Amino acid sequence: MAIDATQPYDDNNIFAKILRGQIPSTKVYDDEWAYAFEDINPQAAIHTLVIPKGRYVSWDDFSARASAEEIAGFVRAVGHVAREKGLVEPGYRLLANIGGHGHQEVPHFHVHIFGGHPLGPMLVRR
Repeated sequence: MAIDATQPYDDNNIFAKILRGQIPSTKVYDDEWAYAFEDINPQAAIHTLVIPKGRYVSWDDFSARASAEEIAGFVRAVGHVAREKGLVEPGYRLLANIGGHGHQEVPHFHVHIFGGHPLGPMLVRR
């Protein structure tokens, strides 16, 4: 079910619980700004999630409230994961779902990294 990205941060969301170690995950990357882990329901050969460690609901929330250090650290983490997975040369896709129309399901800002095979068109054409 899609969430309303304008609502306050929910400390009981699944990604907050993963950050607190209450729910297990397959760690790919971890530093002071970001945590990356494998998606439990992968939609591509490689499907990794990268989340900031701060309490941000969406891209909008993150871009408006995060410090410049947090933003830079998060962006660097996404690039690091893509490089470590060998995705730069063949290519990959980043996806951040925001709000209802974007079909955001977890109220914690996150980026999906997809790769490992050709991904097709960006959106299904109407």
